[in-house]
Amino acid sequence: MFFEFGIKDVVDIVLVALMLFYIYRLMKESRSLNVFMGILIFVVLWLLVSQVLEMKLLGSIMDKFVSVGVIALIILFQEDIRKFLYNLGAHQRTQALRRLFSIGDKQQNSEQVKRMIMPIVMSCMSMSKKKVGALIVIQRGTPLDDIVATGEQIDAVISQQLIENVFFKNSPLHDGAMIVANQRIRAAGCILPVSHDLDIPKELGLRHRAALGITHESDCIAIVVSEETGGISVAIRSNFQLRLSAEKLESILTQELA
Repeated sequence: MFFEFGIKDVVDIVLVALMLFYIYRLMKESRSLNVFMGILIFVVLWLLVSQVLEMKLLGSIMDKFVSVGVIALIILFQEDIRKFLYNLGAHQRTQALRRLFSIGDKQQNSEQVKRMIMPIVMSCMSMSKKKVGALIVIQRGTPLDDIVATGEQIDAVISQQLIENVFFKNSPLHDGAMIVANQRIRAAGCILPVSHDLDIPKELGLRHRAALGITHESDCIAIVVSEETGGISVAIRSNFQLRLSAEKLESILTQELA
């Protein structure tokens, strides 16, 4: 029986390996790697005691720890579990299927999207020249109602003048993020989750970390204008594109939104 090894067993081992690798990467990003290694060691010891050595007393004690520990881990890592489930649902094939069913809507809204992009690009270029910091988040498939609720609701038509006025240095809303949804400015002065990714370059500030943080949790596009350098960056799917020109910014937004 020990030497019976089939295709099903290979698939089983590969799936477990992939699951462990994904959890390892997730824990590394959230700076919980030591916790993950401790859990892994405990699971190995539990299997060794209960399945291999068949130590009934110690095995039963460890069984109780495991049953209680699962609930504790769900509470402790609820944000990481939420992120994992979101990434699972936002898989590229799911996105492709969503695009297939919404192709008619895309053709209908193409002109509206183009009219939305230009004021954003022009305002970003203007603020870049003046070194005015800005953070603009464009909602896509995932609703950002919880983020909108943290700021001041505006619900206005997108215009270059309004965007620049919101992020003017003396404006009370300039420190937060502006949320754009359904071709309108929904809110400003919003608070975003900050990414704790250690791979972010040190020269990037809090706005960049907030931009990356919101793209960890949704499929939105986050545009950052640096107050220190005037550089324009875009965060999409937890990745940055830095030092963008007006043409490149317009191209990215058109490709992602149109």
